[in-house]
Amino acid sequence: MSNPTLIKNHVAAGVIAAFRIVAQGAADGEVKQAAAASDALMGAVEGFSYAAGDRVDVVRSGIAEIEYGGNVTRGAPLTADASGKAIVAAPAAGANVRIVGFAEVSGVAGDIVPVFLAPGLMQGA
Repeated sequence: MSNPTLIKNHVAAGVIAAFRIVAQGAADGEVKQAAAASDALMGAVEGFSYAAGDRVDVVRSGIAEIEYGGNVTRGAPLTADASGKAIVAAPAAGANVRIVGFAEVSGVAGDIVPVFLAPGLMQGA
């Protein structure tokens, strides 16, 4: 169950599927569906899909529902896969990845689950 504490409206830079992680777009006020762990992850969209130019409500803090793109254990730091789904952040030694937050529950690919949003940067040990 989601529990958003901050929702901010932006413009979709392209197609965004429901329950996906989003990142900063190319212009101020734009968001795009995240496509890599290196994207500037900023939050999530929940139950709606969007087309380019649509107004998008982005959950920026709190708990949002996001679709998993692989096996995840509760408490794991999460980043985005190529489809904007949440996967475990596991950077190589010395490499950096952006994280969107932390898994609230364990799950598998396709599960739509609560994620505690805490965007940040993680470096592999």
